[in-house]
Amino acid sequence: MNNLFHQFFKLFTLLLIIFAFSSTAIAQKSDTESWKKAQAEMKSMFGEVPVMFTKLPMHVRASAWEWFKAIGNPDGAVSAKNGELIGLAVASQIPCEYCVYAHTSMAKMLGATEAEIQEAVQKGAEVRHWSTILNGHQVDFQSFKSEWDGILDFVKANSKK
Repeated sequence: MNNLFHQFFKLFTLLLIIFAFSSTAIAQKSDTESWKKAQAEMKSMFGEVPVMFTKLPMHVRASAWEWFKAIGNPDGAVSAKNGELIGLAVASQIPCEYCVYAHTSMAKMLGATEAEIQEAVQKGAEVRHWSTILNGHQVDFQSFKSEWDGILDFVKANSKK
């Protein structure tokens, strides 16, 4: 009986190993096929595959492309130009020279003026500045919210006059 158990256990272990390797091979094949499809879409859309996608692990490349397409939805609530200006404001504060270049050039291509680009960068700097002040001085968040809500109420009430 004990010998039968050991033989069964060995067979079961062997089957698990075979399953694990075959699942990995199937997943890799699927990842490769999905990546090939994504590359074809990128080449059709951009003329080439952006290098940033090739620097990701193979198993996330195709899904990263799907995410990239989804967030760049032209039917989104934020216009493409304004999305690029927001990206520029964030990129200028990270800071990321790759992102600054990409978002600036794309914003310009979408019609952003030099004044809009300047204001986007300024807005990023403004948010970073006040964030530094409030966080550095450990201003109580609930007190801040209460004060800010009072400011908004005041502005709303006085804008109707």
